[in-house]
Amino acid sequence: MKILLDENIDVRFKNLFPSGIYEVYTVRDMQWNGVKNGALLKLLKEHQFDCWIIVDKNLPYQQNISNLPCQIILLDVFRNTLKHLSPLISSVLTCLANSNEKNVVVISE
Repeated sequence: MKILLDENIDVRFKNLFPSGIYEVYTVRDMQWNGVKNGALLKLLKEHQFDCWIIVDKNLPYQQNISNLPCQIILLDVFRNTLKHLSPLISSVLTCLANSNEKNVVVISE
């Protein structure tokens, strides 16, 4: 499964995913820093990503999410730090394992 971590997510979060099952890339890895969300959605489709993990709570209201190229997992955290993101990895992995739908899933602290 191919996953993209948005540029606002601590890059160390990538290390929490089991290797061999998930290919996890950051926006920086893909050299897509500064790319706007609309263009990023197109790139996700072109590069066949299965999931995009974000912390931007406004994205579902700013973009047309009726025709998503992949699943989007929105991490609803008080602060976007590894300390707040790490406890959510179990829920993220469960979500990835149980859903093939192209929808927006919100996981809260």
